[in-house]
Amino acid sequence: MTAEQVITVRGDAELVARAGHLFTGVRHEFVCAARDLATWSQPGARHSVAGRMPGPGASGLAVRKLYTPVALVDEASRTHLREAVARGIEVRISSTPLPHETIVIDRRVMILAGRDQPGPREYTVTTSPTLVSGVYALFTAAWDAATELTAYLRGDVPHLDEDSRAVLRALGAGHTDETAARHLGLSVRTYRRRVAELMEALDAGSRFQAGLRAGELGLTG
Repeated sequence: MTAEQVITVRGDAELVARAGHLFTGVRHEFVCAARDLATWSQPGARHSVAGRMPGPGASGLAVRKLYTPVALVDEASRTHLREAVARGIEVRISSTPLPHETIVIDRRVMILAGRDQPGPREYTVTTSPTLVSGVYALFTAAWDAATELTAYLRGDVPHLDEDSRAVLRALGAGHTDETAARHLGLSVRTYRRRVAELMEALDAGSRFQAGLRAGELGLTG
């Protein structure tokens, strides 16, 4: 790619074919910001790219990954991120919204994933210094304001089972207690008790605050 080139590719396979060599060429720093862990639709493509990169710490390589709380919804994702930290990758959790995925390699190449849609996902790849430096500055600001993964998990982030999530979804839908209880197969008394327990777990002073807090933590998906 030339210094100002911008290309668009469709799908994981085309990204690997046309830009996979960029991952092999990473020398100093690899940073990634994403809403969750599900950016790549084809696990094989993700593994192919990961296999091309040197390991974190190799020859001074720094790897930083920034996610929203949505990436911590299930235990498998939490385990994956803990293992990443154990391998030397720095992981932080951001309380502010993030794009679907943005990667910056050595502050010279940027890969931006488009929105999920029917058919292959679009990726934009650029080496434009202006675009890369601008996005890198935004990443740095979000990174500095985020919380390191281990510290975040030590905090008061509740682990909610599917029944509790169903109650949260009922709250978010604005159902009356009677309607929500009937839909969930609970008595009204039991439903209200579970709502009170959730409000306490989420440190919320109202049902509205509980809904907001759950959304911030990605607990309603």
